[in-house]
Amino acid sequence: MNASARPPISACIIAFNEEDRIGDCLASLVFCDEIVVVDSGSTDRTRELCEQAGARVLQRAFDGFRSQKQFAVEQATHDWVLCLDADERVGDALRAAIQDAQSRGFADAAGYRFARLSEYFGKFLRHGNAYPDRVLRLFDRRLGGWRGKREIHETASVDGDVRTLPGDLIHHPYRSFEQLLHKTERYARMMAEHEFARGKRASLAKLIVSPAWRFWRGYVFRGGFLDGWHGLVYAYVRANYVRQKTIMLWLLQHGRPLQTPRD
Repeated sequence: MNASARPPISACIIAFNEEDRIGDCLASLVFCDEIVVVDSGSTDRTRELCEQAGARVLQRAFDGFRSQKQFAVEQATHDWVLCLDADERVGDALRAAIQDAQSRGFADAAGYRFARLSEYFGKFLRHGNAYPDRVLRLFDRRLGGWRGKREIHETASVDGDVRTLPGDLIHHPYRSFEQLLHKTERYARMMAEHEFARGKRASLAKLIVSPAWRFWRGYVFRGGFLDGWHGLVYAYVRANYVRQKTIMLWLLQHGRPLQTPRD
């Protein structure tokens, strides 16, 4: 395929106070034809760093991860979009695979998924529930996008074939253990609120069984123990996420607040 027929790619990122991580993310996207960053009111140098790197930066109040990502996709100049979070970056092997598919005009699929490799306090997790964690992030927006009503644990989907590309999307999700706990609690609350709105309800059986199953499925049956201490901590934290979500859902059922009321 000649260069003129090569479909251009718009990289789409959502960000908030990411000055310490956004640089590496942007650097991994230099092969893209455009970078769009949707910032939700950062108070650090995120916007400045993005503009210095040549990205087009848009401001939008945050009203949910799915909505924010779909807005970014809609603002892109090109129809083929590559969606990243600010704590992610495209690995070398994945970049080569994307460029190879691009050189062939993305002729075999409406979208592409690939593995996400997460760094967990000094070690990349390669087993258990953490990996390969395949995500659909490269797609033709004319055939799909960030659809549905769930704003947390959002996923993209397309109408058409989805292929898997080799290589990893490198993920650096946590700056500290304190941030991990705060983020996990926030996600558990958002998911509990989503499930409650959909009519789901907690039960004593779910509170007992679901966290235990999450731990054993990831740590034992999927080999999370092969990641050593890191894998054990990851399995415990993920099981606790399920426990927190179930407790919060139970509280919502009984009309109890999940957060301290603000004066």
